[in-house]
Amino acid sequence: MGADIIISVPSFIMLMVACFFAGFLDSIAGGGGLISLPAYTLTGMPMHYVYGCNKFSAVCGTTIATLRFWKHKMLDIQVGILAAMGAFVTSALAAKVVIYLNDSTLKTLMLIVLPIAGVVTVLNKNMGNENHADTYSMKKKTVLALLIGGLIGFYDGVAGPGTGTFALMAFCFIMKYDLRTASGNAKCLNLASNYAALAVFLLEGTVDFKIAIPAAVFGVVGNFIGSGFAIIKGAKAIKLMLNVVIVLLFIKMGADFLL
Repeated sequence: MGADIIISVPSFIMLMVACFFAGFLDSIAGGGGLISLPAYTLTGMPMHYVYGCNKFSAVCGTTIATLRFWKHKMLDIQVGILAAMGAFVTSALAAKVVIYLNDSTLKTLMLIVLPIAGVVTVLNKNMGNENHADTYSMKKKTVLALLIGGLIGFYDGVAGPGTGTFALMAFCFIMKYDLRTASGNAKCLNLASNYAALAVFLLEGTVDFKIAIPAAVFGVVGNFIGSGFAIIKGAKAIKLMLNVVIVLLFIKMGADFLL
C-alpha cells in the first residue's frame, strides 16, 4: 500500500500548528489525537495514511514526554512497564485490524469510540490529589496494570484519540495514583501502544515521511514544553488540561451528531 501524498501549503502549515498543540496537550493529560487526527483528516489524506502519519508523530512526541516524566520521578516504573507490556500486544493486534477496514468504517469508529470519560472527572473534584496506590499488593498492581494496559492499548490501536486521557483516569480511579504519577504511568503505557501500532503501519507502508517527519518535529516541541509545564505546575495543570480534553470530546461528539 504505497502512495505519493500531496497536500497544499496552507494544509501543511495548519497540520504543523495542530501537531504542536496536540503534543502540548497530550504530554499533560492525553487527548492530543483529538487535535491531530482531525487536522490530518482535513488535509484530504487517505484515512490509512492519516492513522499512520499521526501515529509516527505521536510516537516521537510521547517518547520525549515519557523520558521527562521518568527523569523527574513522576511515574511508577514497575507499573508503567507492566501496563506498557499489555498495551504493546493489544495495540499491535488492533492496528492490524485497522489495516483491513475501509475509510468510512475507520471514520465511523473514530466517532463512536471517543465518547465516555468526562462527566466523572468534572464531578470528582478531589481526583488524584493523593497517592493511595501503596495500599494495593504488588500482585494486585500487576493484574490491574496488565488489564489497564491491554484494554487501553487495544483502543489506541483501533481509534487513538483520548488514549492517554483514559489511561490517566484509569490509573487515578482504579489504581488510586495521584494525578502526577498517573500522568507519568499513562505516558509509559501510551508509548508502548504507539510503538506497537506504528510498527504495523510502517510494515504496511502507510506512513508518508515527508509529512510525518515535520509533523513529528512540531509534536516533539509541543510535548517538551507541555511536559515541562506539567512538571512545574503539577496536579493543577493536569486537571486544567483534562478539562480541556473533556470539552474537546464533547465538541467533537456534538459536531459529529449534527453532521
